Amino acid sequence: MSAENTAASRPARRIDGPEAWFRLFVSIILGTVGAVGMWAVVVVLPAVQTEFGVDRADASMPYTATMVGFALGNFLVGRYVDRLGITIPVIGAALMLGAGLVLAAFTTDIWQFTIVQGVLIGLGTSATFGPLMASISHWFERRRGIAVAAAASGNYLAGTIWPVFIQQAVATEGWRTTYIGIGIICVLVMIPLSLLLRGRLPEATTTQHASGTPSPGQRVSAGFSPTTLQVLLIIAGIACCVAMSMPQVHIVAYCVDLGYGPAAGAEMLSIMLGGGVISRLISGMIADYIGGVRTVILGSVLQCIALTLFLPFNGLVSLYVVSLLFGLSQGGIVPSYAIIVREYLPAREAGQRVGLVVMSTVLGMALGGWMSGWIFDQTGSYAMAFFNGIAWNVLNISIMLMLLWRARDPKFAAA
Repeated sequence: MSAENTAASRPARRIDGPEAWFRLFVSIILGTVGAVGMWAVVVVLPAVQTEFGVDRADASMPYTATMVGFALGNFLVGRYVDRLGITIPVIGAALMLGAGLVLAAFTTDIWQFTIVQGVLIGLGTSATFGPLMASISHWFERRRGIAVAAAASGNYLAGTIWPVFIQQAVATEGWRTTYIGIGIICVLVMIPLSLLLRGRLPEATTTQHASGTPSPGQRVSAGFSPTTLQVLLIIAGIACCVAMSMPQVHIVAYCVDLGYGPAAGAEMLSIMLGGGVISRLISGMIADYIGGVRTVILGSVLQCIALTLFLPFNGLVSLYVVSLLFGLSQGGIVPSYAIIVREYLPAREAGQRVGLVVMSTVLGMALGGWMSGWIFDQTGSYAMAFFNGIAWNVLNISIMLMLLWRARDPKFAAA
């Protein structure tokens, strides 16, 4: 039988078809398991600070290193996804993540712990976020917004499920034993799941991928060159996530300082990220109707309002409520950047371009996590850290409003 007949006899892989939805389901599970590395370090922050005898800024460095590794990995792994598909990168990520979690349990000072978090855990976690979003975006067209948002939701589902479990395990077994157990779980679950994502892209996407022609719904770039638009998205991503990181990174430590204990902080983080899952799914549906730029603006404005509410409301019950509101406001922002990339930039470069934008958002989280710890050390409270986050949030909104204005102005839209 000829190669052409063999190829013709294979079942067609259709965009928006049953296989696309199955791959999305597997991607969500992978994201939920693989993102544990970035949330575990948040929960163990007080225990690590106490054991290693360091101040809050130094104790925040492992998280910052994790996010830097996670950021670089989103770009580097994204480039390989464009060439190799998603399976091999995820297998490599699972091995790195498992090894990193086990090795971190044997570190003897904060800098060893920081290096392992950044190099192994950060890079290992990265394959289960931006690369998964870029990969699944090729399998959907009519429902791309909700598909990308759902794939990204695995990251927040991890933040909803893992912190409470980790906090309980740390209280009974210690953070070192907990890390070893999580590392084993990641390897045993992620590798079999990654094998379910083997296979070529759907035929329509493969043709588009090779030719570089825009997708049917792809928009003009509002007068910006692809490079300029990419840079603006990077700056916006950093700005919004400096703001986003303040509650997410420091809510456990904030609750300890207020006398509510780490368990309450872990519960608030879970509530915050659970709200983020809902926000991501709703934002994905909204983006299918109003586009990525408007969805980012909507989420950023709501995030800014919720961030402001942390300042006057610091009672135990009010913090639970504000944490939920914060999660419901900001969860859809980062996936919407990936949608903007697919709307305005070449599909054949989706992996690396989505990776660059996600890298910027993660760098913003890393920068914001460290800045908030440093501001706390300088001022003795988190009030100025919240104000710092609000200022960065305003910068992000300004950039998105400029993009929206240029896209609607005929002078730029026609460029």
